[in-house]
Formats: sequence, structure tokens, C-alpha cells
Amino acid sequence: MAADFVLEACVDSLESALAAKEGGATRLELCADLIVGGTTPSLSLVRRVKRETGLPVHVLLRPRFGDFLYTEEEFSMLLEDAAALLEHGASALVSGFLTAEGELDLERMEPLVELCHKAGGKFTLHRAFDVCRDPFQALEQCKAAGVDTILTSGQKNTCVEGLPLLKELWEKKGEVELLIGAGVDAGAIRQVRNALPAARSFHMSGKKVVESAMRYRKEGVSMGLPAFSEYTLWRTDPEKIRAARKELIE
Repeated sequence: MAADFVLEACVDSLESALAAKEGGATRLELCADLIVGGTTPSLSLVRRVKRETGLPVHVLLRPRFGDFLYTEEEFSMLLEDAAALLEHGASALVSGFLTAEGELDLERMEPLVELCHKAGGKFTLHRAFDVCRDPFQALEQCKAAGVDTILTSGQKNTCVEGLPLLKELWEKKGEVELLIGAGVDAGAIRQVRNALPAARSFHMSGKKVVESAMRYRKEGVSMGLPAFSEYTLWRTDPEKIRAARKELIE
């Protein structure tokens, strides 16, 4: 029997995907580079996660770290990736586009929604929604464009902080799934559902820090952003997913 709730785990490795399934996630958002908010994952990772978990896999479509204002070249490659991801089993694509003025870039978003629907998949507008100028205008545009899901924290750093806006959006959402994310754990789900009892769709990473197995560690050399250690890894903790699921079934 299918669950009457959505607990989506955001993962960037096969190990995390398997841990999320073990904990009771009902679907996955798959990305690469979760430490910078996620980028488009490889096709090999999509295929392996799909095959080994059996869960619906929603795939992030984001060509780089940073804002959601993309060049023509970036968008062209993004469309190429979108077609390949849908062909290789993505149940939905997760993406978003803004204009320089902070409004939804419908010229780019609408063709992608149509591409997903033609392939039998769905489209999620990710947290680009949370940095747009007018969330109510954006919600109406999403409804008109056929967007299936909006991932949102209520335009705050955490969903608990964003509760006032989440409650307003809930009243206006229509058929769009509001997927509540950012700072989600068992405690946050409890707080959100106390204020918004009908909320049944949540997005979380449930991450824990895992030390690298490297014994030799070269000091003073950074492979990327100096604030991030190459010897610290993020992995999904099945216990955090399990605790969150418990809040949704009680």
C-alpha cells in the first residue's frame, strides 16, 4: 500500500540513496555536490540509484553552483542533460530559472515543463522559488505553466522560520504539491504540522558527517573552496530519515 505522505531524501551518492531507502524515504532527489546546494548528477549515478533502490528518482538539473540566471550556453547544455536524464529513468526533473529582476523566467521554464510531461515525468520548481521577488505571483505562474511541485522553505533559511508564508501559500496552492524543505528533521516536521496539519510532503537530506578513510592527509592544499575539507564527507543517516518518517505516520 502506497504511503499517504511524501518523504523525499536529497542524496548525492549511491551510499546515501541506499541509506535513505533503509530509513524509509518514499522518493529521492538525486544530485551531485550537495555541499554546494547540488548540481546535475551523472547518468551512471542516476541509472545505479534507480536500479538499486527501486524508488522514484527526481533528478536535479542545475549546471553549476550559484544563482539561477543562466547564459544561453548553460541553458542549451541544460536542455541536453534534461532529455538524457528523462531517457535514463528520471521520474521528474528539479530545476528553476530566474530573470535578472528576480522573476520566474517562464521562457525557459515552460519548455522544460512540457518536455517532462511529454516524457511521462513531472517537473519540480526548486528553491529558486525561495529567492524570487514575489512568491504569490510565482505560484500563480507555476499553476498556469503546469508545474507539478514547488520545493520551498517559505522564503526563509528554514521551513520553521518560513511557516507564516507557507501557510499563506498553502491556501492558494491549488493542485500544486508544496514540498516543504530546508532544516527538515523530525522536530521540524512536528512544528510545521502543528501549524499546518495538512502538510504531508517534506524534503530533507538527513545528513551526517563522515570522516574520510584517508590516513595520509596533505596539509595546506585545497581542491576547492578553502572552507570545505576534502577529508569530510556528507552521507545520509538512515536514523534521521526513520525519525522523520515516524512523525508522518503517527
